Amino acid sequence: MENLIKFNSIDEYNKAMGFETKHPLVAVVDLKKADKKAFPQEVSYYYGVYALFLKQTYCGDITYGRMPYDYQEGTVTSFAPGQVVHVKHRPDYEPNALGLLFHPDLIRGTSLGQEIKQYSFFSYSSTEALHLSEQEKMIYKDCLEKIKIETERPIDNHSKKLICRNIELLLDYCMRFYERQFITRKVVNRDILTKFENELDGYFEGDTAAVNGLPTVKYFAEKCFLSPNYFGDLIKRETGRTPQEYIQNKIMDLAKDELLGTRKTINEISYSLGFQYSQHFNRYFKRNTGMTPSEYRKASV
Repeated sequence: MENLIKFNSIDEYNKAMGFETKHPLVAVVDLKKADKKAFPQEVSYYYGVYALFLKQTYCGDITYGRMPYDYQEGTVTSFAPGQVVHVKHRPDYEPNALGLLFHPDLIRGTSLGQEIKQYSFFSYSSTEALHLSEQEKMIYKDCLEKIKIETERPIDNHSKKLICRNIELLLDYCMRFYERQFITRKVVNRDILTKFENELDGYFEGDTAAVNGLPTVKYFAEKCFLSPNYFGDLIKRETGRTPQEYIQNKIMDLAKDELLGTRKTINEISYSLGFQYSQHFNRYFKRNTGMTPSEYRKASV
């Protein structure tokens, strides 16, 4: 039976790791001080809380879903509530990581709670850990220290606001660091963009669209072995357009070519592009051009 450890609360995490709970909704942890029994050789961790860890040593193999997590010393891994991470620890593993964990209840009703979805790296997976420079590690540690100071003070009317603001600051820095990583990995990113464009072309060259329907961002992200969020951020960073906009433009270009360059019926064109119903195609086309397919074809005669 799989060894699954669940962390549905900060207290559950602290008890599993041998830490004292100083705040019920947030914890700053140093895994060098954790109970070694909390790290069996092979284990799955279920996170019911948000978590970020600066890994300061290689611990073994980490998989998220079925894909390996690309990390080494000096990388940040991040997990959101509901995620399961599988770890195979090295036999000589000595835990060495600095972490922040916070419960969703901490940020409810705050600006951070309203903006948490913009921190898309919580949904990144496979080859998408954040690799930090020495200066960036110092910034990460400094943010953690400020949060830790607040968790060790008696809770007062300012505690929640200050803790949330410092968490938000840390997450903003992580967003900046990821954007830097997109730039420094530009050659790899261009390869991914080329693969996306080739996969998009191929989707409509055969009968894939007719059989499977309209393509999704998730479909192309999987083809590139990336999570949809990371894939979306990468494509937007490289091109200024989202993958959905890329797909939409491709569909519109093909639709216009078919309408003006063939005698296919609207139904035939609709089906070949992946639309289940021609009415859907008509609405889609008009929303993007201001004309129905029939009106566009007539206007161009």
